[in-house]
Amino acid sequence: MTHFDYDVAFSRNIGWFSQQEQQSLATKHVALAGCGGVGGVHTMTLARLGIGKFSLSDFDKYGIENFNRQIGATMNTLDQPKLDVIEDMLKSVNPQVKIRSFPAGINNSNTTEFLEGVDLYVDSLDFFAINARREVFAQCAAKGIPAITAAPLGMGTAFLCFMPGGMTFEEYFGMNDAESETEQYLRFYLGLAPAGLQSQYLVDPSTLNLNDKKGPSTIIGCTLSAGIAAAYAVKILLNRGELVTAPKGMHWDGYLNQMQETHIPNGHKNPEFQQRLHEAKKAFGI
Repeated sequence: MTHFDYDVAFSRNIGWFSQQEQQSLATKHVALAGCGGVGGVHTMTLARLGIGKFSLSDFDKYGIENFNRQIGATMNTLDQPKLDVIEDMLKSVNPQVKIRSFPAGINNSNTTEFLEGVDLYVDSLDFFAINARREVFAQCAAKGIPAITAAPLGMGTAFLCFMPGGMTFEEYFGMNDAESETEQYLRFYLGLAPAGLQSQYLVDPSTLNLNDKKGPSTIIGCTLSAGIAAAYAVKILLNRGELVTAPKGMHWDGYLNQMQETHIPNGHKNPEFQQRLHEAKKAFGI
Protein backbone atom coordinates (compact mmCIF):
# COMPACT_ATOMS: atom_id res chain seq x y z
CA MET A 1 0.00 0.00 0.00
CA THR A 2 1.30 3.46 -0.91
CA HIS A 3 1.87 5.66 2.12
CA PHE A 4 0.86 9.30 2.05
CA ASP A 5 3.68 11.80 1.48
CA TYR A 6 2.71 15.49 1.57
CA ASP A 7 5.66 16.59 -0.57
CA VAL A 8 4.86 14.06 -3.29
CA ALA A 9 1.08 14.59 -3.11
CA PHE A 10 1.36 18.30 -3.85
CA SER A 11 4.59 18.29 -5.84
CA ARG A 12 2.77 19.23 -9.06
CA ASN A 13 1.89 22.58 -7.44
CA ILE A 14 5.59 23.45 -7.43
CA GLY A 15 6.38 25.88 -10.18
CA TRP A 16 3.32 27.97 -9.46
CA PHE A 17 4.44 27.96 -5.82
CA SER A 18 7.97 27.57 -4.55
CA GLN A 19 8.80 24.63 -2.32
CA GLN A 20 8.93 27.04 0.62
CA GLU A 21 5.52 28.46 -0.25
CA GLN A 22 4.02 24.98 -0.46
CA GLN A 23 5.36 24.22 2.99
CA SER A 24 3.84 27.48 4.19
CA LEU A 25 0.42 26.48 2.85
CA ALA A 26 0.65 23.30 4.91
CA THR A 27 0.67 25.45 8.06
CA LYS A 28 -2.23 27.73 7.09
CA HIS A 29 -5.66 27.59 8.72
CA VAL A 30 -8.73 28.39 6.60
CA ALA A 31 -12.28 28.62 7.94
CA LEU A 32 -15.32 27.81 5.77
CA ALA A 33 -18.87 28.11 7.05
CA GLY A 34 -21.01 25.78 4.95
CA CYS A 35 -20.08 22.54 3.16
CA GLY A 36 -22.85 22.49 0.56
CA GLY A 37 -22.82 23.69 -3.04
CA VAL A 38 -19.99 26.18 -3.13
CA GLY A 39 -18.57 25.20 0.27
CA GLY A 40 -17.81 21.63 -0.72
CA VAL A 41 -15.97 22.70 -3.87
CA HIS A 42 -14.17 25.47 -1.97
CA THR A 43 -12.97 22.97 0.63
CA MET A 44 -11.74 20.35 -1.81
CA THR A 45 -10.02 22.93 -4.02
CA LEU A 46 -8.15 24.32 -1.03
CA ALA A 47 -7.35 20.79 0.13
CA ARG A 48 -5.67 20.03 -3.21
CA LEU A 49 -3.60 23.18 -2.82
CA GLY A 50 -2.20 21.59 0.32
CA ILE A 51 -3.85 23.78 2.98
CA GLY A 52 -3.14 21.99 6.23
CA LYS A 53 -5.80 23.21 8.68
CA PHE A 54 -9.53 23.82 8.37
CA SER A 55 -12.45 25.01 10.48
CA LEU A 56 -15.62 23.61 8.87
CA SER A 57 -19.27 23.97 9.76
CA ASP A 58 -22.57 22.62 8.46
CA PHE A 59 -25.72 21.29 10.11
CA ASP A 60 -27.49 19.94 7.01
CA LYS A 61 -27.76 16.51 5.36
CA TYR A 62 -27.65 15.64 1.66
CA GLY A 63 -30.88 15.32 -0.29
CA ILE A 64 -31.41 14.33 -3.89
CA GLU A 65 -32.16 17.98 -4.71
CA ASN A 66 -28.46 18.68 -4.04
CA PHE A 67 -27.22 16.49 -6.91
CA ASN A 68 -27.03 19.31 -9.45
CA ARG A 69 -24.25 21.23 -7.68
CA GLN A 70 -22.89 19.66 -4.48
CA ILE A 71 -19.82 17.49 -5.00
CA GLY A 72 -20.48 15.40 -1.92
CA ALA A 73 -24.05 14.56 -2.96
CA THR A 74 -24.41 11.04 -4.40
CA MET A 75 -26.76 8.10 -3.96
CA ASN A 76 -24.23 6.75 -1.46
CA THR A 77 -24.38 9.88 0.72
CA LEU A 78 -28.12 10.56 0.79
CA ASP A 79 -29.27 11.63 4.28
CA GLN A 80 -25.67 11.77 5.52
CA PRO A 81 -24.37 14.95 7.20
CA LYS A 82 -22.65 17.17 4.64
CA LEU A 83 -19.92 18.01 7.13
CA ASP A 84 -19.04 14.35 7.69
CA VAL A 85 -18.90 13.58 3.97
CA ILE A 86 -16.72 16.57 3.10
CA GLU A 87 -14.40 15.82 6.01
CA ASP A 88 -13.97 12.25 4.76
CA MET A 89 -13.25 13.52 1.25
CA LEU A 90 -10.75 16.05 2.61
CA LYS A 91 -8.95 13.42 4.68
CA SER A 92 -8.80 11.10 1.67
CA VAL A 93 -6.81 13.80 -0.15
CA ASN A 94 -4.65 14.77 2.81
CA PRO A 95 -4.66 12.29 5.73
CA GLN A 96 -2.47 14.71 7.71
CA VAL A 97 -5.00 17.55 7.58
CA LYS A 98 -6.24 19.03 10.85
CA ILE A 99 -9.96 19.79 11.04
CA ARG A 100 -12.00 21.66 13.62
CA SER A 101 -15.66 20.69 13.15
CA PHE A 102 -18.85 22.59 13.95
CA PRO A 103 -21.78 20.24 13.22
CA ALA A 104 -24.36 22.65 14.66
CA GLY A 105 -23.46 25.30 12.09
CA ILE A 106 -22.37 28.83 12.94
CA ASN A 107 -24.13 30.94 15.55
CA ASN A 108 -23.44 33.66 18.10
CA SER A 109 -22.15 31.16 20.64
CA ASN A 110 -19.44 29.47 18.56
CA THR A 111 -18.16 32.01 16.00
CA THR A 112 -15.27 33.06 18.24
CA GLU A 113 -14.07 29.45 18.52
CA PHE A 114 -14.70 28.88 14.81
CA LEU A 115 -12.33 31.73 13.90
CA GLU A 116 -9.67 31.07 16.55
CA GLY A 117 -6.20 30.95 14.98
CA VAL A 118 -7.62 31.32 11.46
CA ASP A 119 -5.55 32.92 8.67
CA LEU A 120 -8.43 33.36 6.19
CA TYR A 121 -12.21 33.07 6.09
CA VAL A 122 -13.85 31.85 2.87
CA ASP A 123 -17.59 32.52 2.88
CA SER A 124 -19.63 29.51 1.80
CA LEU A 125 -22.84 30.06 3.72
CA ASP A 126 -26.19 29.71 2.00
CA PHE A 127 -27.28 32.99 0.38
CA PHE A 128 -30.13 33.31 2.88
CA ALA A 129 -27.98 32.74 6.02
CA ILE A 130 -27.69 36.49 6.53
CA ASN A 131 -27.46 36.59 10.33
CA ALA A 132 -24.68 34.02 10.49
CA ARG A 133 -22.87 35.76 7.62
CA ARG A 134 -23.06 39.14 9.36
CA GLU A 135 -21.71 37.65 12.58
CA VAL A 136 -18.75 35.94 10.93
CA PHE A 137 -17.75 38.94 8.83
CA ALA A 138 -18.07 41.26 11.83
CA GLN A 139 -15.75 39.07 13.89
CA CYS A 140 -13.31 38.76 10.99
CA ALA A 141 -13.12 42.56 10.84
CA ALA A 142 -12.64 42.81 14.60
CA LYS A 143 -9.94 40.12 14.65
CA GLY A 144 -8.12 41.32 11.52
CA ILE A 145 -8.87 38.17 9.52
CA PRO A 146 -9.08 38.51 5.72
CA ALA A 147 -12.51 37.42 4.46
CA ILE A 148 -13.55 36.63 0.90
CA THR A 149 -16.80 35.64 -0.77
CA ALA A 150 -17.11 34.13 -4.24
CA ALA A 151 -20.79 33.57 -4.85
CA PRO A 152 -22.13 31.25 -7.57
CA LEU A 153 -24.60 33.18 -9.73
CA GLY A 154 -25.95 31.36 -12.76
CA MET A 155 -22.94 30.26 -14.81
CA GLY A 156 -20.57 32.70 -13.17
CA THR A 157 -19.32 34.09 -9.89
CA ALA A 158 -19.37 37.45 -8.14
CA PHE A 159 -16.37 38.12 -5.90
CA LEU A 160 -15.61 40.46 -2.99
CA CYS A 161 -12.56 40.65 -0.72
CA PHE A 162 -12.53 42.31 2.70
CA MET A 163 -9.04 42.90 4.08
CA PRO A 164 -8.01 44.06 7.57
CA GLY A 165 -7.97 47.84 7.76
CA GLY A 166 -10.10 48.21 4.64
CA MET A 167 -13.84 48.61 4.10
CA THR A 168 -15.80 46.12 6.19
CA PHE A 169 -18.76 43.94 5.26
CA GLU A 170 -21.07 46.20 7.25
CA GLU A 171 -19.68 49.39 5.76
CA TYR A 172 -20.17 47.94 2.29
CA PHE A 173 -23.67 46.47 2.64
CA GLY A 174 -25.15 48.58 5.48
CA MET A 175 -27.11 45.69 6.95
CA ASN A 176 -27.72 47.61 10.17
CA ASP A 177 -29.92 50.01 8.20
CA ALA A 178 -32.14 47.25 6.82
CA GLU A 179 -35.73 47.34 8.03
CA SER A 180 -36.51 43.69 7.30
CA GLU A 181 -34.88 40.37 6.52
CA THR A 182 -35.97 40.69 2.89
CA GLU A 183 -34.21 44.04 2.67
CA GLN A 184 -31.05 42.38 3.97
CA TYR A 185 -31.28 39.86 1.11
CA LEU A 186 -31.72 42.70 -1.37
CA ARG A 187 -28.74 44.61 0.02
CA PHE A 188 -26.57 41.50 -0.15
CA TYR A 189 -27.66 40.69 -3.70
CA LEU A 190 -27.25 44.24 -5.03
CA GLY A 191 -23.89 44.76 -3.37
CA LEU A 192 -22.56 41.34 -4.24
CA ALA A 193 -23.34 41.52 -7.95
CA PRO A 194 -23.91 45.13 -9.02
CA ALA A 195 -23.13 44.14 -12.62
CA GLY A 196 -26.08 41.72 -12.60
CA LEU A 197 -24.63 39.68 -15.46
CA GLN A 198 -26.53 36.51 -14.58
CA SER A 199 -29.92 38.20 -14.93
CA GLN A 200 -29.44 38.44 -18.70
CA TYR A 201 -30.04 34.72 -19.24
CA LEU A 202 -32.34 33.66 -16.40
CA VAL A 203 -35.02 31.92 -18.44
CA ASP A 204 -37.51 31.46 -15.58
CA PRO A 205 -37.49 34.35 -13.06
CA SER A 206 -40.21 32.64 -11.01
CA THR A 207 -37.58 30.20 -9.70
CA LEU A 208 -36.05 33.03 -7.64
CA ASN A 209 -38.21 33.49 -4.55
CA LEU A 210 -36.84 35.50 -1.63
CA ASN A 211 -39.84 34.82 0.58
CA ASP A 212 -39.46 31.05 0.21
CA LYS A 213 -35.65 31.35 0.36
CA LYS A 214 -35.16 29.50 -2.91
CA GLY A 215 -33.25 30.16 -6.10
CA PRO A 216 -31.80 28.28 -9.09
CA SER A 217 -28.19 27.08 -9.09
CA THR A 218 -25.59 25.30 -11.22
CA ILE A 219 -22.34 23.40 -10.63
CA ILE A 220 -20.82 25.80 -13.19
CA GLY A 221 -21.17 28.71 -10.80
CA CYS A 222 -19.86 26.67 -7.88
CA THR A 223 -16.70 25.51 -9.63
CA LEU A 224 -15.92 28.96 -11.03
CA SER A 225 -16.40 30.41 -7.56
CA ALA A 226 -14.02 27.88 -6.04
CA GLY A 227 -11.30 28.66 -8.57
CA ILE A 228 -11.49 32.41 -7.98
CA ALA A 229 -11.65 32.03 -4.20
CA ALA A 230 -8.68 29.65 -4.19
CA ALA A 231 -6.59 32.02 -6.32
CA TYR A 232 -7.23 34.79 -3.81
CA ALA A 233 -6.63 32.44 -0.91
CA VAL A 234 -3.09 31.69 -2.03
CA LYS A 235 -2.39 35.36 -2.78
CA ILE A 236 -3.50 36.35 0.70
CA LEU A 237 -1.88 33.41 2.52
CA LEU A 238 1.43 33.75 0.64
CA ASN A 239 1.34 37.55 0.69
CA ARG A 240 1.97 37.98 -3.03
CA GLY A 241 -0.12 39.15 -5.95
CA GLU A 242 -2.39 42.15 -6.47
CA LEU A 243 -5.69 42.20 -4.58
CA VAL A 244 -8.95 43.84 -5.60
CA THR A 245 -10.71 44.74 -2.36
CA ALA A 246 -14.05 46.24 -1.31
CA PRO A 247 -15.61 48.55 -2.34
CA LYS A 248 -14.28 47.11 -5.61
CA GLY A 249 -15.18 43.63 -6.78
CA MET A 250 -15.28 41.39 -9.84
CA HIS A 251 -17.89 39.37 -11.71
CA TRP A 252 -16.99 36.58 -14.13
CA ASP A 253 -19.61 34.94 -16.34
CA GLY A 254 -18.77 31.98 -18.53
CA TYR A 255 -22.06 32.04 -20.39
CA LEU A 256 -21.68 35.68 -21.43
CA ASN A 257 -17.92 35.46 -22.06
CA GLN A 258 -17.47 38.42 -19.74
CA MET A 259 -15.47 39.61 -16.76
CA GLN A 260 -16.55 42.92 -15.31
CA GLU A 261 -14.90 44.90 -12.53
CA THR A 262 -17.39 46.43 -10.11
CA HIS A 263 -17.10 49.42 -7.82
CA ILE A 264 -19.53 50.93 -5.31
CA PRO A 265 -17.68 53.94 -3.84
CA ASN A 266 -18.61 54.42 -0.15
CA GLY A 267 -20.47 51.13 -0.19
CA HIS A 268 -24.15 51.23 0.78
CA LYS A 269 -24.04 55.02 1.15
CA ASN A 270 -23.47 55.38 -2.58
CA PRO A 271 -26.43 57.24 -4.18
CA GLU A 272 -26.66 54.80 -7.09
CA PHE A 273 -26.76 51.85 -4.69
CA GLN A 274 -29.45 53.57 -2.64
CA GLN A 275 -31.52 54.20 -5.76
CA ARG A 276 -31.27 50.59 -6.88
CA LEU A 277 -32.18 49.45 -3.36
CA HIS A 278 -35.20 51.76 -3.35
CA GLU A 279 -36.39 50.33 -6.68
CA ALA A 280 -35.86 46.75 -5.49
CA LYS A 281 -37.76 47.36 -2.26
CA LYS A 282 -40.63 48.89 -4.22
CA ALA A 283 -40.69 45.87 -6.54
CA PHE A 284 -40.91 43.53 -3.55
CA GLY A 285 -43.48 45.67 -1.78
CA ILE A 286 -41.35 46.64 1.21
